Amino acid sequence: MSSDETFNELHWQHDLLGSIEVGLAVLDKQFNVLVWNQFMENHSGILPSQIRGKCLFDFFKEIDRDWFQRKAEPVFNLRSSAFMIWEQRPYLFKFESNRPITSASEHMFQNVTVFPLTSLNDQVEQICLVVYDVTDEALGKLQIQRLNETLENMSRVDGLTGLYNRRFWEEQFNLEYKRSKRAGHPASLIMLDIDHFKRVNDTYGHPGGDDVIKMLARIIKKSVRETDVCGRYGGEEFAILLPDTTAKQARIVAERIRKLAEHVPVEHEEHTIVFTVSLGIAELQDSYQQPLVWLEKADQALYEAKESGRNRVCISPS
Repeated sequence: MSSDETFNELHWQHDLLGSIEVGLAVLDKQFNVLVWNQFMENHSGILPSQIRGKCLFDFFKEIDRDWFQRKAEPVFNLRSSAFMIWEQRPYLFKFESNRPITSASEHMFQNVTVFPLTSLNDQVEQICLVVYDVTDEALGKLQIQRLNETLENMSRVDGLTGLYNRRFWEEQFNLEYKRSKRAGHPASLIMLDIDHFKRVNDTYGHPGGDDVIKMLARIIKKSVRETDVCGRYGGEEFAILLPDTTAKQARIVAERIRKLAEHVPVEHEEHTIVFTVSLGIAELQDSYQQPLVWLEKADQALYEAKESGRNRVCISPS
């Protein structure tokens, strides 16, 4: 082949490497860079002349050297390709997004393929990294995931209070009933509602009633543990499931809620609304053959609290 032919071949190879819309980097066994195409130059800001013959890890500190060497080992030794997908690792090279202003991501999401390059003596002395920009695909998938999470959360949460809605709370209640019965652990249930709530609505309108409900929900959240399951059971009625809790321990929580409700007024427009709550407690018993029995016991204790004067806590007898 003449020198002109050799030059022409090198020229079109250079044009080809520069025009493709993927990153190409060829590394030897010491992970020194042998080829660095236009894509890699554009996104890294590193010229081929600056990085050629030098170790990749000296330029990209974000790459875990031990991890990458483990990924490359079977490519060199077994001649099998390796793959890195953005779901497992968002990127190999920390390149900025192509559209830093309009993109929802500051970095480029990447899929990377590593495949062996066989020399004339049939040995794998080099590997090639192919870097794909999958930012649009990744952001689309992440957006769908976030939307699904939002929809799932909306299906579980009461819009007014931020507590679980009745349907989801009952699902958790049934699961806890089975778990506690199987393990023999104590568990207690608190049912509560706002005293004379109809009077609140009649006096201040439904917006005033909603403000009272939201205040009680905040008080409940403040008074319980992360492991407790709180829900708006309906209207002004709430339910709190307390795993690994005796009725005596649940009473402490119930009294905390009752006292806070009594002493935290609600400011609605130009009015101050004072309200109280009544609470009923039932501890899970071996004799309860279904979760509905447990729920009815707590409801009966709540009814007793109402009938005996309101603004109080009653415990269901064992």
